[in-house]
Amino acid sequence: MTAIDPPFTAFRFDVVLDLDTETADLAGPLCDAAFAECDGLEMTMQPRTLAVGGMNDRQIHLIGPVTYGQLTLKRGMTDNLQLWRWFTLGTRPGSVLTAHGHVTMRAADGTPALRFTLTGCLPVRMRAPGLNARDGLVAVEELGLVYERLDIGLPDDPGPGTAPAGPATVSVGGGAG
Repeated sequence: MTAIDPPFTAFRFDVVLDLDTETADLAGPLCDAAFAECDGLEMTMQPRTLAVGGMNDRQIHLIGPVTYGQLTLKRGMTDNLQLWRWFTLGTRPGSVLTAHGHVTMRAADGTPALRFTLTGCLPVRMRAPGLNARDGLVAVEELGLVYERLDIGLPDDPGPGTAPAGPATVSVGGGAG
């Protein structure tokens, strides 16, 4: 009888974000934090449906544009103000401070099991928690991010833009025009 690997546990994950372009106002990483919740790792493809004349018993579906969700991270703790500074600097006219990063799910033993790689991230929401004097860390009640691309793979995959490591890797880019 062979041993069965335990399923991934959705409650153990790491979040790391880095700026795409260096700036004097921010040092990296933007985020290397622990959050209690992570939601919005999603992508949706809008198929183009064609009705071909004379073919009344079927439809032809073509690949259409891909849209991505909004990542929401809740109840996080970090030891710096980088996320808050990133949001503030990003609201200045003409400023585009995108970031890239990953959310790594961990197996029950703590080893990396699955990695979601995000590119073209922009902060769209920052919310502070209720203030509590007993904690010395900077708390983030909620961080909302939009992203341009989502790639899913195993932690040891070489990453987007390289040859897939096998059937375990799925990479989806922006939609066709």
